[in-house]
Parts: sequence; structure tokens; C-alpha cells
Amino acid sequence: MIEINTPFNENILSNLKPFDRVLITGIIYMARDQAHKKMKEEGIPFNIKGQCIYHCGPSEARDNMIIGSAGPTSSYRMNAYMPYLFDKGLKAFIGKGKVEDSVIESMIRNKCVYFGAIGGLGAKLSKCIKKQNIIAYENLGTEALREIYVEKFPAIVIINSNGESIYERDRDNNE
Repeated sequence: MIEINTPFNENILSNLKPFDRVLITGIIYMARDQAHKKMKEEGIPFNIKGQCIYHCGPSEARDNMIIGSAGPTSSYRMNAYMPYLFDKGLKAFIGKGKVEDSVIESMIRNKCVYFGAIGGLGAKLSKCIKKQNIIAYENLGTEALREIYVEKFPAIVIINSNGESIYERDRDNNE
């Protein structure tokens, strides 16, 4: 396990390879489709330089919990917005599934990393979230933009800053 802290810079991210397992500590931002759309249309309501966005819409918190279940959503839903965010300074995102080539090309150009979180483990992942605050788009409910503080949030490198992907390695091993 590689322990890394936010905010990220190219030095932190440049040595990561597909399949590397990481534990992330620090502030990250949580957003889904509608929040991404609003950020592109209205501007980004936080300092995005070196930051990480988690593609997630958590369930409602219960019984004195900080946040409800917080598993990843499919990142392809944000394909249209990610190059804009990378160009503005975003350095990483957390989600699940494949993304389109235009996103990968932008990641390479901006030296960004795609981390994967395991779907189905939302309740477990939520225990890594120690603080959360809605910072914009509260009217979107679970899709509101949140600033969260995580400790040792487990993830795996899906695509590194050079565009190397777990999907390519998997495909190469099956040929």
C-alpha cells in the first residue's frame, strides 16, 4: 500500500502505476453528473489546483453517522466534464469503470490519475470519511458538491498519469 496525501502534485502522482494500491488522506471533493455540469457551466466553487474528485452520490446519513453509504458511481457519466476540470488544475479522480479516450488524452496532457474504488463497498468506504460539508448545489440533494476529509481511503490506480491502464494490461494478458 502506498500512502498519499492531498492536495496532489505531479511528483506524487508520476510514480504510480496501474494496479498500485493507495490509501488517500486529506480533503477531496465528492460530486456526480449534475454537479459536474454546473461546475462547467457556472465555474468551479473551490480551488481545484491539485485536488481530487470522487464520483459519488452518498446516501443519507443515519444514526449519528457523518455520511451514508458512499460507493463510487460509473465515471463514464462525467466524460464530458473531466477534460475541462483537468485543464483547470484537477489532478485526480476516483470512480469506477472505463472512461473515453478524450478523457485519457486530457489526463496524459495534464498529468492526472484515475483511481478506482470498489463498488458495493459504500458502507465500508464511508467509514474513511471523517468530515463532510456541502459547499455548492445543495438543491441537488445527494448529487450536491461536497468537500470531504478522508483518512486512508483505499483505492487502486486504474489509469496513471502516462495513460497506462489496468484495462490495457488485462487485454494484453488475454491475447
